[in-house]
Amino acid sequence: MMTYSIDLREAAISYVSNGGSKVEASRIFNVSRNTLYRWLGAKDLRPKAHGFRRRKIDKSKLRDHAWEFPDMYLRERAAIFNIHVSSMGRMLKKLDIVKKRTSV
Repeated sequence: MMTYSIDLREAAISYVSNGGSKVEASRIFNVSRNTLYRWLGAKDLRPKAHGFRRRKIDKSKLRDHAWEFPDMYLRERAAIFNIHVSSMGRMLKKLDIVKKRTSV
């Protein structure tokens, strides 16, 4: 995601404050109107600091569990880690853990 510079934010606000239209400002400064409206209503134009997301799954525990129980179904593993099945699938894919099927 791109963060707009404070100079650009101030220039867009100044343009609107000096009588320019919001639609024109959004075209000139190449920002969406929603972004411009958000800047107009903001007390502070500095971008917000974002922290790290806390994940529900400990990757090392999941890796160890998958190594210990390689034949476990996705829904069973998701129930153990108390997450949704699709979330488990995405995490296993991210960790490059795949269940290989053998032909009989």
